[in-house]
Amino acid sequence: MTIDYTQLEERLTYIFRDRSLACRALTHPSWQHERSGVAGDDYQRLEFLGDAVLGMVLAEMLYSRFPDWNEGDLSRFRAHLAGQGTLAGLARSLDLGSFIRLGRGEEQTLGRSKESILSDVLEALIAAVYQDGGLEAARTLVSRLFGDLLAAPGCREAGRDAKSELQELLSARGLPPPEYRLSAESGPPHDRSFHFQLLVGGDVTGEGEGRSKKTAQQAAAAQALERLSSKREC
Repeated sequence: MTIDYTQLEERLTYIFRDRSLACRALTHPSWQHERSGVAGDDYQRLEFLGDAVLGMVLAEMLYSRFPDWNEGDLSRFRAHLAGQGTLAGLARSLDLGSFIRLGRGEEQTLGRSKESILSDVLEALIAAVYQDGGLEAARTLVSRLFGDLLAAPGCREAGRDAKSELQELLSARGLPPPEYRLSAESGPPHDRSFHFQLLVGGDVTGEGEGRSKKTAQQAAAAQALERLSSKREC
């Protein structure tokens, strides 16, 4: 497979001085194993470095953007942003799957669309940019990739542990604990979407949707918190 570096660089808005770094970031272990029988010249080491670089830059961004958040809020939101689902979604928006070099087995099992592979490759590419252009280049890339997510109206909710907050509120009001009920599930196996209803005392108090059950439950809890708070104010 020949990598179209010009197209890749356009999507990343970054031009590599050493394209071998980009090549390594896009090489799955299965590709390397089938051709040499020896592992090592694939994206795994770059993924390790990219995870650390991403975590640091996201910490900087969150620390500056949300001065009123405590350590727990910041940590939860960073974990959400650096999670496999979020990273895979960003990789899909860049169509990184079309650039990945895969072995025959991974190709046959639709490896280009697997969240685990897409998220790993995005982290590896962040590391490749870091090694090629330094921290400022990596910071620019991460800021561009995650800027819209940080500016989204509901981004503050992602930093909250709404489920714990709801549990405390219900306990304080003498209400029964919440029940989370999966009401719908859709999408292919590699890109599922879940919809949950949250019931309190048998009544639907909140609903939420997400690419993971945890995200959908948190969204339902956030909606229930808003509704319960409005009732108390009235």
